[in-house]
Amino acid sequence: MDINNYLHEKRDLVDAFFKKYYSRSHIPAVLQEAMLYSLFAGGKRVRPILALASYETCGGNPLDIVPYASSLELIHTYSLIHDDLPAMDNDDLRRGKPTNHRVYGEAIAILAGDALLTDAFAILADPSFSSGITPSNLLFALREVAFASGLDGMVAGQVQDILSEKKEPDTDTLFFIHTRKTGALLRASVRMGPILFGSNQEVLDALSTYGEHVGLAFQVIDDILDIEGSTEELGKSIGSDEKIKKMTYPRLYGIQKSKDIAEHLIADAHEALSIFGSEADTLREIADYILMRRS
Repeated sequence: MDINNYLHEKRDLVDAFFKKYYSRSHIPAVLQEAMLYSLFAGGKRVRPILALASYETCGGNPLDIVPYASSLELIHTYSLIHDDLPAMDNDDLRRGKPTNHRVYGEAIAILAGDALLTDAFAILADPSFSSGITPSNLLFALREVAFASGLDGMVAGQVQDILSEKKEPDTDTLFFIHTRKTGALLRASVRMGPILFGSNQEVLDALSTYGEHVGLAFQVIDDILDIEGSTEELGKSIGSDEKIKKMTYPRLYGIQKSKDIAEHLIADAHEALSIFGSEADTLREIADYILMRRS
């Protein structure tokens, strides 16, 4: 399998859904314009693709859950818009373009993020998007995503990230931040597959473990790229973590040990898939892609 072709094909499915979903008119028009500005700014769609790949691993047809998988990207995009705001990371660039608030102003950026988040749950609450998903499994998935996005997940991680700026890093706090700020939604993305498919507990547990490891590895790599990457590759300013003394893996462990940690996490992700045969090869390749990515 060519993993780059797979990622491209699945990204096109997600983008096609968004174009159809947002073809309806919005008033005021600037709200929709601001939402779509960030949504189509060049994201890799990693979270939806993980959901589609895990559903496929369980034996399902990924086409059946494209809307539900796509909702994950709405949550991710909302979080990026809000992260970039002056009250948080105060960034000027995102995916190589001016950040949302630099184009539309802070008020519209905040509201665009709010609308994307709300739309995500409107999609997840709508059983009409797929006749093959039971309402109980859909409700389970909705709760999973809500849990990962809020007080016990992404929001908690973001708050602790802010509170920890300029403080000396420690293992427990760093783990708390990374497993929630980034890891929680990535784990939920992987879990969406078996939840919607109705897989047994063994499969759900294995994919949950895989999701935990790739989710943490993703953020460790982000920390490394903020030092070793380039603005051209990342599409955002590099060195911003160090500038405001964020709590990161390189600050605590150094670059080389951080790379070793990421490699071990990806090896553990592979191990978690040992109960599967070739049906999990896509997830294996996605794990390797996460380790080797440069953006």
